[in-house]
Amino acid sequence: MNYLLLALTMVMISGCASGPRIDTRYTAVSQDSRVQYLILHYTAGDFPVSLKILTEGPVSSHYLVDDKTANIYRLVDENRRAYHAGESFWKGSTRLNASSIGIEIVNPGYKDTPEGRVWFDFPESQMAAVIELVKKIVAQHEIKPDRILAHSDIAPQRKTDPGPRFPWKQLADAGLIPWPDAGQVALKRVEYERQQPDIAWFQKKLAEHGYAVPQNAVLDDETRNVLMVFQMKYRPARFDGIPDPETAAILDVLTSMQTPVSAKVRSASSIGPISMGIERPHV
Repeated sequence: MNYLLLALTMVMISGCASGPRIDTRYTAVSQDSRVQYLILHYTAGDFPVSLKILTEGPVSSHYLVDDKTANIYRLVDENRRAYHAGESFWKGSTRLNASSIGIEIVNPGYKDTPEGRVWFDFPESQMAAVIELVKKIVAQHEIKPDRILAHSDIAPQRKTDPGPRFPWKQLADAGLIPWPDAGQVALKRVEYERQQPDIAWFQKKLAEHGYAVPQNAVLDDETRNVLMVFQMKYRPARFDGIPDPETAAILDVLTSMQTPVSAKVRSASSIGPISMGIERPHV
């Protein structure tokens, strides 16, 4: 009798420990990945420092790509949230840590010299590794091309990474992101050289593209910051944050390529000052 009671007790404990029985025979058609965005960063530090910060500090990323070896390190499982985006916005979506994968790319960022600020290039081997990694992530999660973004895209008041030397055109040539047609840009530039749009037009188009930008028809610091990061990405030869015909042409062509969305326009005035590299405590 004691043996039977013990056996029954063990069966009951075993059943409680295993949890409820779940039937997994049926699968809903209406579903997709929780990952909707892919955010690219530079570390502004070397590999040992970056690895220590991203594994032991309050910030993290899913992947770290070394500049010397082009090795790719997975630091956070893709199914878990990494703290890489901070306070962020794109086309009405906010707090993108919860819906994004972050790739940190080892790069010093820039150095200030007597001749001016010098930005550092990304080695070809490192970029080849980044592009292959982006392809893998995009294919697995079906991330849309206009959601492969710079940290500066989603936080233009705080961030400039991955900076003006990051070769976005290589990602476009690999079929990963949209890119403005040079011929169309040239035609539009002629048009805007005759009459450049006003600041309200630039703010409207930048918001339509996806940025959080003021809508006050004033070329304030916040608007210049957004213009600067846009120029870094699409016209890195000059990124002073000043509206000009070429920037207008690129912006016009890019927004004409997009599917119209009713994105919530948000002022960026409360986001704070620009900073560089790893520094993302917000979750």
